[in-house]
Order: sequence, then C-alpha cells, then structure tokens
Amino acid sequence: MNARVRLVLISTLLVTGVLILVGATYQGVATALERRRYPHPGQLVDVGGHQLHIHCLGQGLPVVVLEAPAAGMSAAWGWVQPDVAQTTRVCSYDRAGLGWSEAGDRPYDPGRVPEELHALLAAAKQPGPYVLAGYSLGASFVRRFASVYSPDTAGLVLIAESSNPGPNPRFLAVSPWLARAGVLRATGVLSESWEGLPPAASDVVRAFLHRPDHLTRASREVERSDDAVRLGHDARLPAGLVVSTVSANLNDEQEARRVTAAIVGVVKARRGSRSAARGLR
Repeated sequence: MNARVRLVLISTLLVTGVLILVGATYQGVATALERRRYPHPGQLVDVGGHQLHIHCLGQGLPVVVLEAPAAGMSAAWGWVQPDVAQTTRVCSYDRAGLGWSEAGDRPYDPGRVPEELHALLAAAKQPGPYVLAGYSLGASFVRRFASVYSPDTAGLVLIAESSNPGPNPRFLAVSPWLARAGVLRATGVLSESWEGLPPAASDVVRAFLHRPDHLTRASREVERSDDAVRLGHDARLPAGLVVSTVSANLNDEQEARRVTAAIVGVVKARRGSRSAARGLR
C-alpha cells in the first residue's frame, strides 16, 4: 500500500470516527432533553417484575382498550383516543419494551402480550369486559386476548388487519445502531410516516422511534410478527361476540374518525345488548 492510499484510508477512518462521535453526542443530548420534555401521561403499573405504561381517559362502560401496531405505542392513538373518551373510558398502553414501558427480563414472546395486558388492566383496576381495538399487528393481539380471556371481552374492532405488520425487519434490526449514531434522528427515515398524527402525539412517536431501547424491542416484535399473526388467526372467538372491521390509517385525521365511529358503534351495541338483557329479567 503506497503512502497516498494509506493517507486517504486514514483520513477516511478519522472523518468517519468524528462523524460517529458527533452523531452519538447529538443523539445522547437530544434523548436526554426528550426524556424531560415527554414524561409519561398515564401511570406505570407492575405486571410481575416490570412496569407497563397505561393511559386512560373518559368515563363509562365498557372500557375500550387500544392495541398499537407493530413498533408502535400509546401515542399512535392520538386522533382516536380523545374522541372515544367522549363516549366511554378508553385506555391505550405500551407493550413491554416499547414507549414508556419496561422490557422486563424475559425474552420477547408474542403469546405473552395478551397475558401482560390482562394483568395490566387488572392491576390498574380497569373493569371488564372490554372492547378491544387493534391496529394491524395489534389486531392479532386482541384476537388472541378474546380467545384466551373470552369472559373479559365485550367486543373487537380490527383495524387494517391485513396490512403489512410493520417496518422492514432487516432495516429494523440495524436501526438501534443507526439510532445510537444519530442517523435516524438526522434523516427521520422511520419517524416521517407518523407526521399525520396530532402534533403532540407525532412528536412523542418520533422521539421514541429515535430511541435504541424502543427500537431493540420493536425489532424483536417485527421479527416474530408471523408468530403473532398465526396466534391471532388460530384464535377461537367467543360465539356472538360483536366484531367490527375497518380499513383506515391512524395517521390520517379523516380516516381515524372512521376508526372512532367503529369503536363507538361496538360500545353502543354492547350497551344495547346489556340493556336488553336487563329488560328480560
């Protein structure tokens, strides 16, 4: 290797090292600021060794529970949750390792998601039976919940169930490293798709899609999305359960209104059936 090639190689390595150091510093400072800027809006509840974040609004029964899409979090329901809260109580939450929730010590298992949700709702003292709404991969999780906990399920709303379950698994696998170097924050390649949410919710989702801890669990979730979809597909739903399906994008205000209407429709149907049952007594 001649001296000129060696000089170019060394210079390239030095520049790359400086860029990585600058990016990592940028990432660290921005993350520290975001931790103070975006405290969790709900409460952290112990579900057996780790805490999950749950955020509830409104009053009334049945309680609506919102299950976010792959790599998503509670803030993804920025258009829907406040509107549903005008009709009944509605809770969004963050699955283990996503958003404000702790990951816990056990490896990720899609079959455990409904178990942890059930434990969370009980510990947070949110009474069932619930109307559960799941978006994309979240629809598979609520199907599984309805099968395992049928007495605690009042209805289902399946949103964009057949859509792509999440970001590209290969890209998501390297995304924590890109986040640590500040690349994702600088380019917005993952977070730009959520810009249609209300500004406050969009800012929160964007912040967590730049966080290595969130992205590490998101990568495992997407990697095993086929298992989650299979569990949902194989789930036996209770006979007579009210199920509504809707194709919509949570990031679009107009389409999110269709989601709200579907959820409220199931809530009212549940209330109507309970009133009819009381009238027959």
